[in-house]
Amino acid sequence: MDSQRLGESSLFKIVPLISCLLLGLLTLACLAGFTAFRAKFRPKGYILPPGSFGWPLVGETLIRQRLGQLGKPEEYIKRRRLLYGKDIFKTSLLLQPVAVVCGPAANKFLFSNENKLVVTWWTKSIQNVFPSSVLTSRGLHARPIKKLLTAFLKPEALQSYVGTMDSITQSFMETEWEGKEEIMVFPLLKLHSFVMASRIFTTIQDPNIVQNLTQQFHVLMDGIIEIPLNIPGTRYYRAMRARDVICRDLLSVIKQRRVALSAGTVSPTHDLLTSLLSTADENGRFLTEKEITDNILLLLFSAHGTTSSTIAMLMRYLAELPHIYEEILREQMGIAASKAPGELLDWKDIRQMKYSWNTTCEVLRLSPPIEGTFREAITDLTYGGFDIPKGWKLFWSVHSSHKNPEYFPDPEKFDPSRFDGDGPAPYTYVPFGGGPRRCPGYEYARLEIMVFLHNLVKRFIWEPVFPNEKIKVDPLPVPVQGFPIRLRPR
Repeated sequence: MDSQRLGESSLFKIVPLISCLLLGLLTLACLAGFTAFRAKFRPKGYILPPGSFGWPLVGETLIRQRLGQLGKPEEYIKRRRLLYGKDIFKTSLLLQPVAVVCGPAANKFLFSNENKLVVTWWTKSIQNVFPSSVLTSRGLHARPIKKLLTAFLKPEALQSYVGTMDSITQSFMETEWEGKEEIMVFPLLKLHSFVMASRIFTTIQDPNIVQNLTQQFHVLMDGIIEIPLNIPGTRYYRAMRARDVICRDLLSVIKQRRVALSAGTVSPTHDLLTSLLSTADENGRFLTEKEITDNILLLLFSAHGTTSSTIAMLMRYLAELPHIYEEILREQMGIAASKAPGELLDWKDIRQMKYSWNTTCEVLRLSPPIEGTFREAITDLTYGGFDIPKGWKLFWSVHSSHKNPEYFPDPEKFDPSRFDGDGPAPYTYVPFGGGPRRCPGYEYARLEIMVFLHNLVKRFIWEPVFPNEKIKVDPLPVPVQGFPIRLRPR
């Protein structure tokens, strides 16, 4: 009995000691974390830009996201430029110290110093989704992939796909639009963009595979810009599970295509997928199946979101601006009248769609598919009279020039003539970025939008069911009710 009491007495003495030890370790960890946080966000000896880091940890991330949900993403930067009176300010976004830089001079500075002073930076969630893609790769490793993608996506290479795009769009209109009095546009636009990209990039035409991939891409899109907590129930967790399913299906297609290449039943230039499989770099190295999967995933993801968002916003503006619609109709019907029955569109027709493309450019100015992107300082640098420490992130903003009256007079007015002649001044119009990291899919997006617009206006007249439907930015401009419209055949 005495030994039992002695053991209990010793235990009671040890437990508080262990608790104190754990509390001490936790306190030290917190102090170390605070010290590291302070050193990162408030380094000594630097003249930092004006601004505020906002709330602890979350910074101003939630404020910026809230304004996007309200459809006013440009207000975040606009308010702070007025508050601080500068084209540069500091903040905290996505757990990172950030210098937000605004205007054409900032765009030029960042685009011109890629891989010199700055490199492109993506959130951890995006890095996890596209780990081996041209989006997240840097330096020498990214060159062969970028070279292959750029070669496939340049205008000379895409010209031969205009007829295919026209055929796909006509078939889609016939099955999904014709004979219907009312449709939900945005989901159909996403489906069309995905079907198009699947056919052009990979020649995937099996409806079961396309349907499954489309469903998984919806889930992936919902969770890609999230805090990377891979915990069941979170949007990020569901997004990563969807990525696994997509990659499994793409890997199966890749293995089948490799067999077909070996058997000689498909040409090495059959589509982008076969080009990636059959082309080696200057050292004789071929891309791995993982690298090919990640880059095809990236292209399908990009086509799934950005193009469909742009077309939706274009249709919305045309419904509100009948004089713009009539001018586009005149141009497109003139092209249609020049074609023989059953003849598909070609590159020459696309080049004649000047007013239509100017109108689309104005849509991209007012409602760009991206707000901007991040760079990371790879050395201490100076901009606008302020220091930006190595490791800090820089964010360039589309809206800071697109809606600036200094570069676009009466910036809220919809005016396609802004793009006549030489168009806007350099670095003022940047919906696709610029410099070495300019979006390589620019020409592909232009072709898809113009082909779709041609088939749309020559077949239908439409009006929104909800004329004042709210647009949220999460992370792309999205009609919150799916953009239902009433259709009438022309």
